[in-house]
Amino acid sequence: MVSRLPHSADLTRFCQKLNRVKTLEDDMMETSFNRCLNTFDLTLLGIGGMVGSGLYVLTGTVAKETAGPAIVISFIIAAFASLLAALCYAEFGARVPKTGSAYMFTYISVGEIWAFLIGWNVILEYMIGGAAVARAWSGYLDAIFDHKIKTFTETHVGTWNIPFLAHYPDFLASGILLIATALISFGARVSSWLNHVFSAISMGVILFILVMGFILARPQNWGAAEGGFAPFGISGIMAGTATCFYAFVGFDVIAASSEEARNPQKAVPRAIAISLGLATGAYILVSMVLTLMLPWHSLDPDSALADAFYQRGYSWAGFIVAVGSICAMNTVLLSNLFSLPRIVYAMAEDGLFFQVFSRVHPRTQVPVVAILVFGTLMSVLAFIFDLEALVQFLSIGTLLAYTFVAASVIVLRFQRVKSHPPNPSAESENTPPTSAETIGASEPKEYESFSDKLNLVDKEKAKSQREPGQLKAIFYPYLDFLSDFYPGEVVTVAVIILMVSALCLCSILVFGKNQLHLPTWSYALLIVLFSLAFVVSLFLIGVHEQQKNSQTFQLPLVPLTPALSILLNIYLMLKLNYMTWLRFSVWLVVGLLVYFGYGIWHSKENLREAQGHAISARYVVFPSSSLEETVQTVQPSTQPSQGLDETAEEEEAKR
Repeated sequence: MVSRLPHSADLTRFCQKLNRVKTLEDDMMETSFNRCLNTFDLTLLGIGGMVGSGLYVLTGTVAKETAGPAIVISFIIAAFASLLAALCYAEFGARVPKTGSAYMFTYISVGEIWAFLIGWNVILEYMIGGAAVARAWSGYLDAIFDHKIKTFTETHVGTWNIPFLAHYPDFLASGILLIATALISFGARVSSWLNHVFSAISMGVILFILVMGFILARPQNWGAAEGGFAPFGISGIMAGTATCFYAFVGFDVIAASSEEARNPQKAVPRAIAISLGLATGAYILVSMVLTLMLPWHSLDPDSALADAFYQRGYSWAGFIVAVGSICAMNTVLLSNLFSLPRIVYAMAEDGLFFQVFSRVHPRTQVPVVAILVFGTLMSVLAFIFDLEALVQFLSIGTLLAYTFVAASVIVLRFQRVKSHPPNPSAESENTPPTSAETIGASEPKEYESFSDKLNLVDKEKAKSQREPGQLKAIFYPYLDFLSDFYPGEVVTVAVIILMVSALCLCSILVFGKNQLHLPTWSYALLIVLFSLAFVVSLFLIGVHEQQKNSQTFQLPLVPLTPALSILLNIYLMLKLNYMTWLRFSVWLVVGLLVYFGYGIWHSKENLREAQGHAISARYVVFPSSSLEETVQTVQPSTQPSQGLDETAEEEEAKR
């Protein structure tokens, strides 16, 4: 019975498999894609991804049902949280110019299973985002024709009375997604050109809305007679903020497109900053105009802006707004369909997803299989689901991706700079490396661990040559015990403590009074304790050395900035309703089945580890501090410590 239980060594190796990180290539600019996008192209991609149905539909929905005129505050808070996340994406996008966005960033810093789950959620994010925009696109086009399309469908096709599904099948939304899928498959240059055209029309219409809207504004619509500025209170503002995150999810298309940028080190940070700034200004001003034109309770949540002009007697202006909204939503559709296949491609290229999706068309240089398959799936979602259910589902995946990217920035910033392992096939079995080559060259993880051991042999030397992840010299006399850990180990543990304390703190803030009914003293005590744990973890991270890199953009005020992003993202996730969490949990379970059934076995890192077992090195540090090394061909051993002891005995016999 005991023999059937797994050994501790087996469990250790299994956990190592789950947390292995991706090895990057020597030349990260090398790609099978076409590097043809400049800063202007990336900026318009970002604007197109953010300014769409969020501007023309979500403003009306949140203003009427969640926040009232205080939607302005909701957008400001959502923009601030998005800015923190966007800066994290900007650092990674400039530093690692590879497609994959949050998935890639998590894979190179945190670990494989976490990267897969983030990638899995990003896939869901883009599919739902595209489907929701297609539904909004269909609704606006229907409004132009006085809802005749909806009436015809309900009369001749029928309606559905099933929870979470649309009231009627939306053939129009499904059809536009299939057309956009076909256009995206022609290549990045064609997609960028189409995005330029639709973005120019959209920005022109936004300027028209602002000018006409402020002319028709009525300040009394924010007065007490109409319910006041914040009729739903602080709770409504924060709930609206969580939903308003949908408006800003488009900026990560820039990071996902970094493998097709000509100069990603400069273009990606600039494009993210410019596009997020312009989108934030547009959302704040348009939401002000909308709630000043009409009382918030009179808005039409399906086509708020166009309907506002119709109600004020400017039907011609409403028609212009409706046409402009369709162009803006086209840019969001293109943005989603542009990014989604590239995330799938990155996962398939790493072996974590089905290999067929890693095929790149030789002429158009795009992952055509991923485009066609997931474009079709997106059209199915738009055909059967309603907008509100899709938007709620979207926010949680986005916030989780932002959280892990922020944590990845901290972990990677305090890691030692790793070089890339050589090709195992190029190694000669008959030519063992010298000691100097072994210490300096980039080998599998055993060599790296040995280098970490060397840093602990002479603490005085470690003081003078501080590497990322090591204790700062100024804190050494007071926190000497922290120097006994491997570089970066304390930071990794502190990041885990930071995320757990942030989760507990936000849970108390969200559920402590209403759901848990905590007494005031225990409510305050728990807030103080978890806040203290959060601050202590920040301190433990901050006393270690960071990587110094002036060649690419770096996030300022690390670890404070990503820590605030983590805290705010977790808080907003907990504000979403329980059905969103339930559907999200089901999606995660499906993802775990895919990973353990396919990804963990076909991962390229798994294959690289298998090849690396052919040659391994054993190191022995003797009490006299002298270093001797033996290199031998070994087989994977279930008792590695026993093999190390035998090697030490052989060395002592030789001496």
